[in-house]
Amino acid sequence: MDRDDPLSGLLAQQRAAFGREPYPTLDARLARLQRLQALLEANGERIARAISADFGNRSLHETAIAETFFVLAGISHTRRHLRRWMKARRVPTSFHSLPGTSRILPQPVGVVGVVSPWNYPLQLALAPAVAALAAGNRVLVKPSEITPGFSALLAELVAQHFDAAECAVVLGDAEVGKAFVRQPFDHLFFTGSTAVGRQVALAAAANLVPVTLELGGKSPAILDATADVAQAAARIAAGKLFNAGQTCIAPDYVLLPRASQDAFVAAFTAAARRMYPRLEGNPDYTSIVNERHYERLQRLVAQAEAGGARALRLPADGDAARSRTFAPTLLLDPRPDMAVMREEIFGPVLPLVACDSHEEAIAFVNDRPRPLALYWFGSDRARRQEVLTRTVAGGVTVNDVLLHIAQDNLPFGGVGDSGIGAYHGEYGFRLFSKEKPVFEQSRWAGNDMLRPPYGPRAERIVALLRRLV
Repeated sequence: MDRDDPLSGLLAQQRAAFGREPYPTLDARLARLQRLQALLEANGERIARAISADFGNRSLHETAIAETFFVLAGISHTRRHLRRWMKARRVPTSFHSLPGTSRILPQPVGVVGVVSPWNYPLQLALAPAVAALAAGNRVLVKPSEITPGFSALLAELVAQHFDAAECAVVLGDAEVGKAFVRQPFDHLFFTGSTAVGRQVALAAAANLVPVTLELGGKSPAILDATADVAQAAARIAAGKLFNAGQTCIAPDYVLLPRASQDAFVAAFTAAARRMYPRLEGNPDYTSIVNERHYERLQRLVAQAEAGGARALRLPADGDAARSRTFAPTLLLDPRPDMAVMREEIFGPVLPLVACDSHEEAIAFVNDRPRPLALYWFGSDRARRQEVLTRTVAGGVTVNDVLLHIAQDNLPFGGVGDSGIGAYHGEYGFRLFSKEKPVFEQSRWAGNDMLRPPYGPRAERIVALLRRLV
């Protein structure tokens, strides 16, 4: 049987259901969000344990914080504001069309496809689904085959709480994923690597499917000369080592004044040891998801050392191949041409790049593909503003890391190589809505006087309009 057949059938089922209900009521949308909330509240621990089993060890607390709570907070925010988001918005009408009126009606687009990755398998599957359901759409989710236990559990739980014509999960390997992104969705949402994102965009283009691509890249952290080095190092360590660095917006490398490097190393080391006094068997320290990624990280570090970089492992005996526990590792004096400085690291390895000036740090960022996130530490407002206005990044957190993603009133998304489009909160609702422009003509309309046969009166009216423009 053609792999596309079951997908096509499921898509057709959802499209037919959307045709019967093209504009779900507020109550219908809230009910769907309530069912998603009930799914999470009743199964949070079960979900966390399934994800941990897929990773080998995944901190249950990290899953609770960054996945279950994150999605529940998004649902709560959406439910509070959905009535306002759904309302048609009056906008000014051009003077030449008065007394007609203009408004914008947010309308569901239809069936939304969501392709989610393995690193935050719950959050990155359901956060887009929350926005799509709130906007009144039907949703198909294709989770990662790299976390098979969780993906199977998600399919089971969604089937218990939703009719397949509302929301469904499609399981399968990479070939199923390729078939999924070829479907003629009304919107396709993909989270993953830049390389795969390019392939997804090409596949969607065949059907002119609009895409949102949440990708990755090398997100820099910049320490200004005015930064509190100890505080910055501790906060960078916490963000970098969360989920063992397997986070798309984790700080990928640090640009810092040459004079601050030793103090940063000492403070980062102290913070890492305070958070993780031991690694092997520590339930708080997440494993690398599979052997391939573990070996990739080992190779990046080994290549950097062979090229002259210094690797500091914290602690030195922390690596444990059996459990895929990868020790936090600082890389000093990396060269720009090393693989670790060209590829997204996606693990607990942090290169430190010493700079001689504020200008050098900005130039370093601007010479590379635009990152998904950028972090700046310091107290000099003028320099902070320079970084904000002279660099381009998907999002920024100042004097901390990661936290811009957790703000429901901020859009989250990439730019350039790090992605296309943004979501979260109202931005997600708008993303999955067609902002339909509506003009309503008045009983008395001035343009009635601008119809053939044209003559002197029409010329006088056009001349008047030109003077008023």
